[in-house]
Amino acid sequence: MSSAIAAKIQATVTDKEAIFGQLADAIAAVLSSSTHFTLTLSGEDSQFTRFNRARVRQTGQVSDGNLTLTLMQDERTAAATVPFVGNFEVDWSLLKTAWDQLQAMVPQLPVDPFVVLPTGAATSRTVNQGTLLAADAIAATLLEPLQTLDFTGIYSGGLIFRGYADSAGQRHWFESSNYSLDFSLFDPQNRAVKGTFAGNQWQQAKFLDKINQAKQQLALMGRPAKTIERGQYRTYLAPAAVAELLHMFSWGGVGEADLQQGNSAFGLLRQGKRQLSPKFTLQENFEQANMPRFNTYGEVAPMRLPIIQQGQLVNSLVSSRSAKEYQVPSNYASRGEHLRAPEVLPGTLAADRILSSLDRGLYLSNLHYLNWSDHPNGRVTGMTRYACFWVEHGEIVAPIENLRFDESLYDCFGERLLELTDFQDTIPNIDTYDRRGLGDCRVPGILAEGFTYTL
Repeated sequence: MSSAIAAKIQATVTDKEAIFGQLADAIAAVLSSSTHFTLTLSGEDSQFTRFNRARVRQTGQVSDGNLTLTLMQDERTAAATVPFVGNFEVDWSLLKTAWDQLQAMVPQLPVDPFVVLPTGAATSRTVNQGTLLAADAIAATLLEPLQTLDFTGIYSGGLIFRGYADSAGQRHWFESSNYSLDFSLFDPQNRAVKGTFAGNQWQQAKFLDKINQAKQQLALMGRPAKTIERGQYRTYLAPAAVAELLHMFSWGGVGEADLQQGNSAFGLLRQGKRQLSPKFTLQENFEQANMPRFNTYGEVAPMRLPIIQQGQLVNSLVSSRSAKEYQVPSNYASRGEHLRAPEVLPGTLAADRILSSLDRGLYLSNLHYLNWSDHPNGRVTGMTRYACFWVEHGEIVAPIENLRFDESLYDCFGERLLELTDFQDTIPNIDTYDRRGLGDCRVPGILAEGFTYTL
């Protein structure tokens, strides 16, 4: 990205930050002493480019934003969301209409005994500036080394911004300039290898490295596929596959409300009836995460928070709402109590020892379509995906057809966990369904004994 383009985008976001502050001040000016509010902003200025068969099929820029105003009065609460245009007069007109509607609505609503009112005096400002590809350079930069390949994917890059303000005077601003490339390489038989490449500084050499790794796996996919009978096999799960399993920790997993209500896969772990491996440690780590530390209550999470330490559940994720409801201390988790900056600590398995340590079994690059099959016992089902292989005597001998697995997290991260790699991969959130996602997870690969495949 040229310095002129970078400077222009930086000025635009600075304007939006200022307008957001003016809107918060305007709301505070019409506030009565018995009323509280929170105002949040979520938006982006992004470039999207879609590729198919190594050609650009769609490209364009998106500037989008939403303001959410929440009004609290007499233990009653209501919220409204309006577009954020980036022009104070227009935005204030929309927001003032929503404010008037909420004021009329709130007295008619039932009491919420666990409503969290704005308190404290936290203020933060985080600006992560990046060096991205200019819009007119994306196609040439990505496609030049891919002309002979069937390359499909989506590049998304630009600025993401988040804002928070409330009636207690708390103010937070977060903006990040970053990119992600979610891609697949296909062979003539329509077999595919998937990859992701993300960051806030475009590095062409690392991009070419990623493509070369995918090309090597694609060549292996050309071998005759091996049919695997259902059963239990020693299995290596690459970091991208581990990340899919880690997502389940946020879905009826380590949240305090789920644990209190009996809806958690880790209730048995808290009760001491099941254990995870002493080699397994999970923490929230915001030090390098592409994610704001503040939540929708304006609270700032600890920089690091251990969740599972050497196999023991030492902290759940506790929002202030759950703290109020269950009389436990809050650690300023999000309202949904999901992992926002998860990190699984590495182990001792070196990259050049992965295949020899696996010896005979399955090498899984990716998983998908995960769901709980036995939630109370932490059992997850899903499918293998893309570049997955059968290994004999420490050598990849054949790709496999897609398999369904059904495995308990208490097993693959517990007594059957053999080793974790001594390296971690950063797996970005590449979701673009509603808006560009924020955040990532840092995970090693794992070697597990007796991973269960059902068909």
